[in-house]
Amino acid sequence: MRKNWIWGLSLVLIAGMASCKSSQSAYRAAYEKAQEKKIEEPVAADPAPVAEQPVVTTTPSTTTVAAPVREQSERISAVDGNDALLKEFNVIVGSFRQRLNAQSLCERLRKDGYPAILAQNAEGWYRVVACSFDNRPAAVQAREGLQARYPQFTDAWFLINK
Repeated sequence: MRKNWIWGLSLVLIAGMASCKSSQSAYRAAYEKAQEKKIEEPVAADPAPVAEQPVVTTTPSTTTVAAPVREQSERISAVDGNDALLKEFNVIVGSFRQRLNAQSLCERLRKDGYPAILAQNAEGWYRVVACSFDNRPAAVQAREGLQARYPQFTDAWFLINK
């Protein structure tokens, strides 16, 4: 009698555990929910501290002094080898150690119509260049337009390619 009781209890436990098995649809639902909550803002980091310089910008209606905008001078080269696309003043929206992260942001900007370029510096950091210009006023205007369209790029900065 006791043996039957143990066998019965074992079968109930096995049946109970088998019914708790996760299904593929449960994994898919959790994955889709996580993708919806995914943070769109890239984590940008830079290895070297840089002195920030205030930039004075002018708009057609008023003259204002903008908050200090980070500016850095370094030599960068295009990852795809087309260095002709990189001009002197570059608007940087992200710096990454991982190439895949930088490529992802670069592709997103290209899909939205920006001439984004993936560049790399001598230290191995990947820079996502949203747009590149020969003069500072055009770069300032492009940065302001970029920030108006993408609020997460409030920390976009200038890289002077030397």
